[in-house]
Amino acid sequence: MEAPAAPHNPAEIQLIVNAPEQMRELGRRLAKLLRAGDLVMLSGELGAGKTTLTRGLGEGLGVRGAVTSPTFVIARVHPSLGGGPPLVHVDAYRLGGGLDEMEDLDLDVSLPESVIVVEWGEGKVEELTDDRLQVVIHRAVGDTTDEVRHVTLTGLGERWATADLSVLSA
Repeated sequence: MEAPAAPHNPAEIQLIVNAPEQMRELGRRLAKLLRAGDLVMLSGELGAGKTTLTRGLGEGLGVRGAVTSPTFVIARVHPSLGGGPPLVHVDAYRLGGGLDEMEDLDLDVSLPESVIVVEWGEGKVEELTDDRLQVVIHRAVGDTTDEVRHVTLTGLGERWATADLSVLSA
């Protein structure tokens, strides 16, 4: 009998982003680490840069269509232009319930072949998979002139146990 695997400590990195273009570039670099089946959960205040980061992800993944906030349509699918995984961009801000309320989006069906990015997904999509990347973006609340963001990326589960998130600080 094999001994149970030791629990994995989450991979984590904290970054300071000074401008929207740097947030977009962070998304482009992060895209190089992502693959089909990855779930990325984005958290942060309104205007923190979640959609800007996702726009960079879309550019890095080489997907079709402009990545914009899907607030009113809840989810947008951006097919790959080069044979990579499609990007499914979800804004769960207006959804109150957990995964049950999101069932109509069929995220569980899309996950194996897509990269799914969910804004405001806390308490709503964690049941999809134990393996996920949580991205928390903090900014000075109330100071709309300050572009500085503190970004914490935490990889959870076996998928992220050996991921080298330090490449994101390049």
